[in-house]
Amino acid sequence: GHLDPHDGPCRLLCTVADVHVVSVAYRLAPEHPFPAAVDDALAAWRWLLAQGLDPSRLAIAGDSASGGHTLATLVALRAAGLPLPACAVALSPLTDLSDERADEGNGDPLIPREGILMMAEAYLQGRNPKEPTASPVFAELRGLPPLLIQVGTRERLLSDSLRVGERARAAGVDVTLEKGEGLIHVWHLFGPEMPEAREAVA
Repeated sequence: GHLDPHDGPCRLLCTVADVHVVSVAYRLAPEHPFPAAVDDALAAWRWLLAQGLDPSRLAIAGDSASGGHTLATLVALRAAGLPLPACAVALSPLTDLSDERADEGNGDPLIPREGILMMAEAYLQGRNPKEPTASPVFAELRGLPPLLIQVGTRERLLSDSLRVGERARAAGVDVTLEKGEGLIHVWHLFGPEMPEAREAVA
């Protein structure tokens, strides 16, 4: 993906939450495989800190693959000894590149199993899919900041959210997991004309 489809949702967050949003155009696979995206997220975080911003007033957020990157970035920040944000938001996150999830989907047209496998292969290019910053569902999650996870009950990545949420809670993390009943992958992108998207953003 790229930044353009997220311009509207980012602007909506600016308005609804009265915050500044920095969108990071991290390098994409297959040209730039794992861990390029996580490395770029760390570079962006270091840049924010270098501007003198207080990490306790910052959040990291992402959807789909970037939702997984959000959690992977937290794990990488902790490993690097860098300050963590106040909280993080993962929308319909892809947290397991090993394909160990249950075969869900329930009619979600946006992210078929074949698409997940293709993206995982392009991103990993032979690396272990269970590396913590590739598949954060397998990471040690203790010490992470509060997490908000939103996921639709009709989407194939439902178990990714449920499993990472359960593991984070078991590690003592403050987790809020909200399920959008009957909703598909990253319904937030449908914008303010969709009541469920407005509610989720709020």
